[in-house]
Amino acid sequence: MAAPQPAMMLPRELTYNNIALETKPTAKIHYTFAAGNNSKEEPHRLVVFLNGLMTDKSTWLPVMAGIIRAHRDEGFPCLLAYDRYGQGLTEDRDPQDKGKDSGRGHDVADTVRDLHQLITQIWLDQFGMTAELRLILVANSIGCAIAKLYAEYYPGRVEALLLLDPMIANSKFDWFPDPDSRDFDSSELPLDVTADVMREQRTKFANFFAPDVINKEGLDRRNLAELLPYSDKPRLAPTHGYDPVMTVVEHDPERFALESLQVRANVHRTLELKS
Repeated sequence: MAAPQPAMMLPRELTYNNIALETKPTAKIHYTFAAGNNSKEEPHRLVVFLNGLMTDKSTWLPVMAGIIRAHRDEGFPCLLAYDRYGQGLTEDRDPQDKGKDSGRGHDVADTVRDLHQLITQIWLDQFGMTAELRLILVANSIGCAIAKLYAEYYPGRVEALLLLDPMIANSKFDWFPDPDSRDFDSSELPLDVTADVMREQRTKFANFFAPDVINKEGLDRRNLAELLPYSDKPRLAPTHGYDPVMTVVEHDPERFALESLQVRANVHRTLELKS
């Protein structure tokens, strides 16, 4: 059966399909791909877009469309976005989860290996080769952790990373002061935040972001701090003699605070601005 098409008008270069990984043949992953028109470019480059936990690949489609439309004349690289198991248009669950506790079947390391297999199969299907492929990883939230771990697991393949509002992998998200600790000083709180408000917000934040909270796709984050214990190491391996370029972009604090009140953990706006 043909993969469902998005409702928005998108460039003809974008194609939509499903694929079963050779390592997990009983389930299919939905992806969007553009073959690119820069055929003279050597080596070939592939830009891979990596979702956060609360979004699917549909958020990247306008970005991919913009790249194609802006660079159609002079050429653009290959583009790939996909929905992980149990996410977006990928309705199948990760076969690895079978027989395991709900939400605890696979972790970020498993997701990285799936991503590598996905890239390998799509590239072989499109071009019949895997040599000289260089990757640019564009990621949001936990997708940034996936991108960093991928670059570590597969050295020499990633030449650039664009990390948009990355999550702090080695954190339990226990950022706000604890009103019940001995060294808590209420005088340091913002004027519109009381100890009771702080206590309530700490609970809400933990219930939403803590690594042991189960998510829809069943991605187990409890060992993420072990997989990525440091923010500044290990040093990423060079790609064909050049160090990878990493760019980190943080969220707009004002907009992020307002969106938190509407769709996330209903976190107090002043606390979001300070987080």
